[in-house]
Amino acid sequence: MKKARVLFISQDITPYIDETYVGKIARRLPQGIQERGKEIRTFMPKYGSINERRHQLHEVIRLSGMNLVINDVDHPLIIKVASIPTARMQVYFIDNEEYFGRKSALTDKTSGKYFDDNDERAMFFVRGVAETVKKLGWQPDIIHCHGWFTSLMPLYIKKYYQEDPLFAETKIIVSVYDDAFPKALNKKFAEKLSFDGFNKKDIKHLSEEASHFNLLRQSIEFADGVIQGVEKIDAELEKFIKKTGKPFLGYKNELEYMDAFNEFYDEMLEEANVLN
Repeated sequence: MKKARVLFISQDITPYIDETYVGKIARRLPQGIQERGKEIRTFMPKYGSINERRHQLHEVIRLSGMNLVINDVDHPLIIKVASIPTARMQVYFIDNEEYFGRKSALTDKTSGKYFDDNDERAMFFVRGVAETVKKLGWQPDIIHCHGWFTSLMPLYIKKYYQEDPLFAETKIIVSVYDDAFPKALNKKFAEKLSFDGFNKKDIKHLSEEASHFNLLRQSIEFADGVIQGVEKIDAELEKFIKKTGKPFLGYKNELEYMDAFNEFYDEMLEEANVLN
């Protein structure tokens, strides 16, 4: 029987940028899941603050060189990779000079404000991951998303790539964290998504307002399962998750989460007849 394949995508991973809770989970979880017998791939954005020399990133020429159209404009996709030697684990990085060349991740270092184009950067990131996985010819059984920056992945997999056989059987799990941003993203976010063929029904939550709450609702709407990544989440969001009736795993502490997540994956794969 082939090993189940889990694709991890995260808005950050330790040790590549300043340590965050999401980053720590996204660093340890793939290693633990790999040690439990599954095949893994891991992706994050290549923010300009990442020291390529120190972390020994290098471009993967055979995967780079593609252009992605975001908001009706062509943007070159560059793929880089680095290894975490202690974990026998590789991390793939989605790069583009315009979106990720700046020297900070999601906020302007001087003003502390979120970048006005974070919506487009998020679009570019999730599409970059999907296109790279296609080039690798690596069919994921599960995609596990970490951090709001990955929230568009369920929408893209279920709608934009719905005819693609590589993702036909893929289950998508979203981990919900307390990573809220203060103001709504760009007002033209829904309009930009419409360039990729999404209709008003597809993006109904973001059409209202591109707030953190709506972005997560949008993500959960198209996900197959949800994990509570932190001890407390927004009460309204919790209510929304329960109302969907989707498989839900409550918060697990650092001693429990590895086995609990692995079992959650297995339950979803058994449901989909991937595991015998």
